Amino acid sequence: MMLLCEHEQKVNAASLRIDPNRAQFFEYESVTFYCEGVSYCEVVHESKGKISSCNNTNKRTSTGSSCTVTNVYTDESGKYWFDAGSGERSNIVNIVVTTGSVILEIPALPVMEGEAVTLTCRNKTTSSQTSAHFYHYGRLISNSSTGNMIIHNVSKFDEGLYKCSISGAGESAESRLMVKGETQKDFQIECIHTCGINDNCTI
Repeated sequence: MMLLCEHEQKVNAASLRIDPNRAQFFEYESVTFYCEGVSYCEVVHESKGKISSCNNTNKRTSTGSSCTVTNVYTDESGKYWFDAGSGERSNIVNIVVTTGSVILEIPALPVMEGEAVTLTCRNKTTSSQTSAHFYHYGRLISNSSTGNMIIHNVSKFDEGLYKCSISGAGESAESRLMVKGETQKDFQIECIHTCGINDNCTI
């Protein structure tokens, strides 16, 4: 049996990122979407459809375009992307908007393996540092007197759902930390299996 594979590197120029780069927001905060590779940033929400405020806030950037939502609401939690034409869709960005008192500042976009990642537990009612507890898949992993937890040399092992809590203020929602390999690339692989008459082939 012969296995013939053709490797084609697939480059996705349609990239969505957000500023600030975090997965959780308090209600009424603002978020800017950056649509890389397109001249008009038409962001789509998984259930609400196209974001109407992008019609008034669209701006050209050096690498594409952007639009800003000045006040986000709880029903705007969920997945976002944009269509770049010719059937191409950007990556998905998932955010949570809460009316609660605590959020976890965790990157919304994948982080590179080997980097240092800081998670911050933020209290809506105060800007001062406060002690916090951090959880990974519901298991307590850190007690911090500063409200920050640093993951040094992050790896795939650190991926997963995180949340935090502040005594007297409450608990954040859970959000996923995503880690991509240092040499991770997207490949499209086409394979052809060729079986001889005497081969025992299982495909």
